[in-house]
Amino acid sequence: MNIQDAQKQVDDWIKNHGVRYFNELTNMAQLTEEVGEVARIIARRYGEQSEKESDKNKDLGEELADVMFVVLCLANQTGVNLQEAFDKKLDLKTKRDHDRHHNNEKLK
Repeated sequence: MNIQDAQKQVDDWIKNHGVRYFNELTNMAQLTEEVGEVARIIARRYGEQSEKESDKNKDLGEELADVMFVVLCLANQTGVNLQEAFDKKLDLKTKRDHDRHHNNEKLK
């Protein structure tokens, strides 16, 4: 599935199950909340914080999917073609960062 297909799938889901999109500010708050849940798992599972018993069954993939869902909602409701924006960003990063990363001593 490409990003355009994902945007359409989310839009169809909202129309069939969600009544309407939450407003942009509500979705931004939701995105922040979901990113916080991802950060908690990463910090405790892969970082230096100890993982609480209640966090051990948290599914990182599910939390990342929550982030993706809200990002797709925000793109839809603000008229952003995320496929086009992503392709443009990847092209920019490829041109800008290729040599920079290959020449970065910290990455060797």
